[in-house]
Parts: sequence; C-alpha cells; structure tokens
Amino acid sequence: MKTYNDLILKVDEKIAKEFQKIDDLEEYYSKKVLKAFKEVRISESDFQGTTGYGYNDTGRDKIEKVFALVLGSEKALVRSQFISGTHALTVTFFGLLRPNDTLLSITGKPYDTLDEVIGLKDNPSSLKSFGINYQEIDLLNDDFDYDSIEKYLQNNPCKVIEIQRSKGYSTRKSLTISKLKKVIKFIKDIKKEVIIMIDNCYSEMTEFETPTMVGADIMVGSLIKNLGGGIAPNGAYVAGRADLVSLVAERLTVPGQGMEVGPSMNMNKLILQGLYMAPSVVASSLKTNILASCMLEELGYSVEPKYNEEHPDIVLNITFNNREKLINFVGGIQECSAIDSYIKPIPTEMPGYTDEIIMASGSFTQGSSIEISCDGPLREPYIAYLQGSLTYKYGRLAVLNAISRIVDENE
Repeated sequence: MKTYNDLILKVDEKIAKEFQKIDDLEEYYSKKVLKAFKEVRISESDFQGTTGYGYNDTGRDKIEKVFALVLGSEKALVRSQFISGTHALTVTFFGLLRPNDTLLSITGKPYDTLDEVIGLKDNPSSLKSFGINYQEIDLLNDDFDYDSIEKYLQNNPCKVIEIQRSKGYSTRKSLTISKLKKVIKFIKDIKKEVIIMIDNCYSEMTEFETPTMVGADIMVGSLIKNLGGGIAPNGAYVAGRADLVSLVAERLTVPGQGMEVGPSMNMNKLILQGLYMAPSVVASSLKTNILASCMLEELGYSVEPKYNEEHPDIVLNITFNNREKLINFVGGIQECSAIDSYIKPIPTEMPGYTDEIIMASGSFTQGSSIEISCDGPLREPYIAYLQGSLTYKYGRLAVLNAISRIVDENE
C-alpha cells in the first residue's frame, strides 16, 4: 500500500491551492448569512413554531426574509411543506404556467423525476394533461445553443424558460454563473417578458453570485441539499421576483392566502441552524470532491469537473466504464457512512427512474445529498455521482476508503 500512501501525499500538495479558494468562498457566505441574521434581528423567540393554519408565524416570515437577503432575491418562500426539490419545482411550474402556455427547457431533458410532472411520461396530473406545452433545446458542447434559442423565441410563444444548473444523471458539465449571466441577457434582449426559472439544486454557495443576482426571475432548491446544512430534515425554497414567488405560494397553499398560511411546526430553529452552517458544509463538500477528483484522475479515471476546474455544484462525475467498479466504489462510500454502514448497496429500481440505481446514502436525513452520498444508474458508461460531506474529514475518510477498494481490486 506504500504506492497508495505516496499518492495521497502527492494529491494533498496539489489540492492545497484549490482549498484556499474554497476557504475564501466559505468566508464570503459566512459573512453574508451572519449579516442577514443580524439585519432581520433573529431571536430565540423566532424558534417557536406554529400549528394549524400558521397565522402570524413571525419566525417563518423572518426566515424567508433571511433567505431572500442571502440569495439576493426580492422574496423567498421557505417551507417544510415542500417534500423535495422535485416537489418545489412542480409547484413552481404549476404556479407560473397556465393552459396553452409553453415551458421551454434550454438544458435538454430535465431530471428523470420530472418526466411525469411535465408529461414526457403519461400521467393524468402532468402539465401536459392541463394543456401546457413543453419543448426542449439541448446544450451544445456544454454551453447553450444560442442560435437555436434565438430562432425558437423569435418564432414561437414561450411563457417560462427552465434552466437546470446541475447535470443530473448525465455526462454534461454543470452550469456556471458566468454562463447563466450571458444566456439570461441574451434571452431578455430577445423577449424581455419571458420568465427565466433556474433549477438551482446542488449549486447554492458554490460561487460568489446567485442566479437571481445575475438576472434570473426565479429559482428553486432543496433544503436537504446545500442550504439545509445537513440539519434541516426536509423542505425547499423558491426565491426571486416578488410577484412570481407569490404565485408559487398560492399554488402551494391557497389562492388569496399564499404566504400568510402554512404552519412551521418545530422547523424554524432547524432551518435557521442549517442555513447558518451551510457555508461550512458546502465548503466541506467541495473540498471532498476536489480530493476525490484529483485522486481518481491520478489513478487514470475520467472525472468531471477536474480538481482545478470550476465547481458550480457539489456533484462529481466519476466514469468507471465497468459495472463492478461502480458498485464497489459506491459500497466503499456506504462503509464509511454514519448510518447503515453495515449495509451493502445493491442496484434496485427507484420511483421516477428508468434504470436500476445503486446508492450509498448513510445519512441522518433520508435522501440528504449534502451529508455524503454516491449514486448512479446501472447503465453504460457506469458513472458514479459523488456528493456532499458535512465535514471534510468525514468526506476524506469515505473517499479514501472507496478509492482503496478500487486500488485493491487492481492489485
């Protein structure tokens, strides 16, 4: 194992400069979160949740003001009534779109879990069943297809443009803020009234700006990913233009009541603690990915992004081109998880996906990507998608364990 230990030392030296960049990002968002807490005057009394209708929930209302400030948005809807990021995206679609409207994705096909939401697979509750049209334009060489976008907008009606920042189970690159900024200006110059909606899952606090800070109208994300800090046990947020967020709120709750109702129960403290810890947790996740990226590239595997490239989300692609290598690596992550470390992950069918999925997720919260997880569909080229770690040290232990299994396999 001497060669493997030498590799670790070599990688630690290579990644030190990249870690300093992450430390700067963590400090920036720590200051931003603290400033928001102080400006909104968060107090211990705000931890008290409401029940029933949720009238006069000052803690909930303050949380939404804090999120709006941190995200650079006019308004934010932050609710435990959202069961997932997919749910928040669905409610946003139905809040913004009406019969005969058109939804256009300019990042190709969205996540598999949205197939029945949109109507790509038949479902009597889909957007399609309500007479909402859907079109998509694929990315071109990991960037937007500007010619096709311009042609479509000049010749077709379009109410909402959806952009998925993270790659999902694909091989394309996740989208940076600089690319978003360019395409948003391009679209608004052609058709100013179109609503630009960003699926921001996995991407919060990975760059110094947010989508709404560079012109996006509305964005959506999950609290069991970045902004929940590994503490929020469920929920999601929608942030952006005040009028659009209000429409989404009325779809989540009741027209005419919108953001005024919805009990916070005992969630206020957990959501606030999660956001407070988020800069540190996201930084740890990025550092874990940088370590894994550098190590695996040194071992000859294809990774995306590379350790010294931009990391616009917390997801690392690792291409194994081998079914067993994928299974073994995922198993190595599960072995170093806090919860269910003794369970061996096996490929299985999951709701919303067409292929069997193998998943390591020894998390305190079910489905929490930010804690430490690794999953992928059992299809060629057998890619693992590594995400998260609440601390870098825990992430390092898991990654080194998973990689040692690959090294042992090759010896």
